[in-house]
Amino acid sequence: MKRLSCFSLAAFAVSSLFLAARPLAARELAGVNMPDTMSAGDKTLKLNGLGLRKKSIFKVYVGGLYVEAPSKDAAAIVAADSAKAVKMSFLRDLKKTQLTEGFSEGFEANAKEKAAAQKASIDKMLALVPDVKEGDTMSFVYVPGKGTTLFSGDKALGTFEGKDFADAVFSIWLGPKPPSEDLKKGMLG
Repeated sequence: MKRLSCFSLAAFAVSSLFLAARPLAARELAGVNMPDTMSAGDKTLKLNGLGLRKKSIFKVYVGGLYVEAPSKDAAAIVAADSAKAVKMSFLRDLKKTQLTEGFSEGFEANAKEKAAAQKASIDKMLALVPDVKEGDTMSFVYVPGKGTTLFSGDKALGTFEGKDFADAVFSIWLGPKPPSEDLKKGMLG
């Protein structure tokens, strides 16, 4: 009996080492795993929440909101001059025109005045948006003093200065009329 107990204890200890060596589990939604943290400049952002963007019956992407200090207050997240990011992991192929139309509708519905004031920067940003394939990621990462960088995967496509630009971009998901309420609620945790 003692031998079995020692064996069981040793097996438990070894399995615990393997579990401890694994990276912290990411959160999962619709088969997409998002890491618990991501870097933005010299800051480590925490995953605030995940949401699913649907259009009609189609699953379009899983969106993750990353912030310095987790919050359920959308307006406070947009207003804060702190590092933040939205990462989208696409569940289907989309053409550039589909994405840019969606972003334009988001600006119109949630940040019309700020978007109008940022028209030149928004037009430049929309011109950089690529076609995406299922499994691709796209991120918007805001770092105070630097601006908002659009990433396709790990590749920076362009950086746009100013807090007002960031406010307009993050309002797409966190404003009063997000692409879907479930997406916004999920991102807010």
